[in-house]
Amino acid sequence: MTTLTAQAVRPPFWGVDEQLKSFGHWLLIWVVLANAGFAFLWFSGAPPRHMDIVYTGIIGLLVMRAAFWIRYAAFAGSLIYSTLKFVGGLFNLDISSLLYSLKFFAEIKPANSYDYIGAAVAILAIMALGWRLLKRETRFSRPLLIAGAGGLFFTLAGVDLWMGKDMRGHYFRAAPAGATFDSATNSSGFVARADGKRHLILIVVEAMGLPQGNPEMSKLMFAPLLQDKAVQAKFDFSRGASPYYNSTTAGEIRELCGRWGDYYDLVDRKDDACIPAQLAAKGYDTLAMHSFTPKFFAREKWYPNVGFQKMAFKNDMVAEGSEKCGGVFPGACDRDIPRQISARLKSAEKPTFLYWLTLNSHLPVPAGLNLNVDNCERVSPLLKSDYPQICRQFAIYDDIFTALGKEIAASDFPEADILIVGDHMPPYFDRHHRTQFDPAKVPWLYLKHKPTVQVASN
Repeated sequence: MTTLTAQAVRPPFWGVDEQLKSFGHWLLIWVVLANAGFAFLWFSGAPPRHMDIVYTGIIGLLVMRAAFWIRYAAFAGSLIYSTLKFVGGLFNLDISSLLYSLKFFAEIKPANSYDYIGAAVAILAIMALGWRLLKRETRFSRPLLIAGAGGLFFTLAGVDLWMGKDMRGHYFRAAPAGATFDSATNSSGFVARADGKRHLILIVVEAMGLPQGNPEMSKLMFAPLLQDKAVQAKFDFSRGASPYYNSTTAGEIRELCGRWGDYYDLVDRKDDACIPAQLAAKGYDTLAMHSFTPKFFAREKWYPNVGFQKMAFKNDMVAEGSEKCGGVFPGACDRDIPRQISARLKSAEKPTFLYWLTLNSHLPVPAGLNLNVDNCERVSPLLKSDYPQICRQFAIYDDIFTALGKEIAASDFPEADILIVGDHMPPYFDRHHRTQFDPAKVPWLYLKHKPTVQVASN
């Protein structure tokens, strides 16, 4: 009787009763634990995920009375979805594109990056803690507590939205309906020079963005080419910037096919409107080169469908003398490829359209692994001090453009026009590095072969 009396007079909302304990457990799991790992990145910068916070909270309310296995599956599923959405935001991929890309996961080595290792450990730790905490009671039915739960995760979503207000436009860049099209191949006049008298070289540089508000980076962009007197003697320079959307393959379609879009619909069909197909119809040889594997993003399938008659990938380049470079995407060293481009064009029997997609500057750029980035202060002590990750990336750009300049300045390099353009801005997750680049444009440099050549000495 004493117990019944005590329970009968217990205040319905005040004090520590079972409903409040359950509410506290639920809050710890579905609001705190499910979002803590992402919230730690607010102060460095991260893609917005306010709607993911709301969806996770709603799912938590829907399954709170379910069996343990259902609740844990919902928690793990929500965490995995949020992580994939987060990664997609970094790399400007929507969730469907990212999921489609996962089938190529075996081709990369995320263990070569401490960033990816740390993220994987954090996710596993959260899932393990979730397993333990979800064994606690999380059921509550009082309307005020349910409203309080909703208010808390909506408030957290609002905080996330506010914390990312200065980074709007930096993530999830997809081409809106009716977006005006432009590209480097279009605005530079590159393709108009296809008269059968010279080779055409298009180089898309992985993760090369347009510096924004950073004089040091602006000075260094393309510097090995722009400052080479022998290159100046052979080529006229023009520079510009083009809008970009999405990730690398979308950048390829932008420059090769003159439209917004991606490669998915080209795996099983041809597009004769793409530049390689047009030039092949005019009698050009067409060659695509990429320092990674042919299976990644099905390039071995869709490259021929846009008009490439020949292809060379990682193994071909290594067989021709390139060193191997590591990283998350281990492949041929980009710094060795200009020499191979030169050899191919010197032996060409007719005008060639040569396309090269670089690799080594794909983020993250780790130290070591034969990337020649450990002493990036050789490029810029200032970048080494203030932006170490960007410094390593610019060291790779510098190696590529230095090697390219050496080849094209040579007296026996055949007549060619060269267009160099970035695919997308470097997808740094932190605000400090990411804001050094224009969130909407990539740079290009067009080297137009002069009709009369007088080679100057360096």
